[in-house]
Amino acid sequence: MRFLGGFRAVDGRLGAFDDLYALGTVPPAPTISATLPAITREAARRFGDATAYLTAEGWSLSYRALDRLSDELAAGLARRGVSLGDVLALVLPNGPEYVVAYLAAAKIGAITAGVNDRLTRAERDGVLGIVAPRLVLSTAELAPSGELDVEVLEPATGEADVARSLRVAHDVVSDLPDDPDRPVAIVFTSGTTGMPKGALFCARQLAFITQTDVGDAWGVGGRGLVGTSMAHLGFMTKLPGNLRRGGMNVIMRRWRADAALRAVAEHRMTTIAGVPAQIALLLRQPDFAAHDLSSVGYIVVGGGPITPDLAREARERFQAALSTRYSCTEAGIGLGTAFDDPPEDAIVSVGRPHPAVDLALLDEDDVAVPRGEVGQVCLRSPAVMSGYWRDADATRAAFTADGFVRTGDLGWVDAAGRLRLVGRSKEMYVRGGYNVFPVEVESVLSNHPEVAAVAIVPREDPVMGEIGIAVVVPRDPAAPPSLADLRGHGAADLAAYKLPDDLRVVNDLPLTAMEKVDRAALRREVDSKLT
Repeated sequence: MRFLGGFRAVDGRLGAFDDLYALGTVPPAPTISATLPAITREAARRFGDATAYLTAEGWSLSYRALDRLSDELAAGLARRGVSLGDVLALVLPNGPEYVVAYLAAAKIGAITAGVNDRLTRAERDGVLGIVAPRLVLSTAELAPSGELDVEVLEPATGEADVARSLRVAHDVVSDLPDDPDRPVAIVFTSGTTGMPKGALFCARQLAFITQTDVGDAWGVGGRGLVGTSMAHLGFMTKLPGNLRRGGMNVIMRRWRADAALRAVAEHRMTTIAGVPAQIALLLRQPDFAAHDLSSVGYIVVGGGPITPDLAREARERFQAALSTRYSCTEAGIGLGTAFDDPPEDAIVSVGRPHPAVDLALLDEDDVAVPRGEVGQVCLRSPAVMSGYWRDADATRAAFTADGFVRTGDLGWVDAAGRLRLVGRSKEMYVRGGYNVFPVEVESVLSNHPEVAAVAIVPREDPVMGEIGIAVVVPRDPAAPPSLADLRGHGAADLAAYKLPDDLRVVNDLPLTAMEKVDRAALRREVDSKLT
């Protein structure tokens, strides 16, 4: 990595523009060529009857079964008229049907569009309107209205029931030739500021992400939990790498902290992965100490910055190594800390760029800011999306002229080369002419001994323009901190204009469908108190 004109890492080659899928960058081909179907078959050969996924109901799917069932479903989809380049939409909760359908679509060259089941009906219908699927697989409860071709799947109670209505046995689907530019998945953004947009990932992006995660290794094993939506970036782009690992994953149809903690203990899980809110909820379980969590060696946190206090508490109470990961849907992968990095790295930062990932911190004119100053975080690598599905204008806005994707996050790089986030560009507010970044304030206030969780949201003010409101979940609901307590706690580390001017005490912070703090909902709630 080298720095030119401020902080801008520019080791990678510029991507060309792909006119077919709306002006996204097309990175150079990765050094591995294994496709998702090929990895599925090889995993079946290597791991056979070993458990790949264990359902919440207690039955399992082996690696061999994943390959066979997805072959049969691929044949059934082909008979239904789904073919190369068509979109298969999955409006399904987490479950074996989702995994098998995604693999089946890849085997016939169809594009899987995952639709988060936690979205409202109107939001789900809006997403389906964007992708215009050839076929929708759905449960009866989630089935869309309108004229779409929908196949309703009954929830499986065993291996034989998975997508039974569509599977066709003994009907061979021919293997497709390798094509790094073949579209594989459409992953939708969280859509907290408008309708979600569909980021398109092709075989080349998935291959690069797999190479970054596991290299050429097979069978490194491990046990974990599928707790976030399978429609999320993590599952959709990391499934090939997870298959190569050969480990066992427990599927939760709907994540709950009490059930997740029991599953970790019962199945002797080696890794806990989740967004910061999920880690915090696990630690807040009243019976946390009653569970045997000695199997946990690793904690992986992504989907948003973790506060220093939460990072320390997670590491101490789980007695496990902690790694932070940072990216955005459009970038595919980005930065992170390694388990053997200095402990401080994961507490104060989101780490350093992964190999072959270029990081740029830019101002509003796309000019690199000097090291140590705040700029918009932009990423470039062979993992970035090819573009937004059917949205050329939004794709142009997402990329800089030289192929960096704009994350919408703001941050700065410290003397150790670590990226420190300060918030979203749209979340920054201006108090009395000074910029305030909520994440910076939250990182300090989260260390208060009486604070379990905190979010800072702005509110209009006739004098200062905007002021900050601290929305706090107290550790003891009967003894919440006062505003004076919070301001006194933060005074040593924060300028006076950054300290909150008001306080709201709540039982929980609202979460989005992606399990992130829903700041838009918080702001609406704060604003409603004034009307």
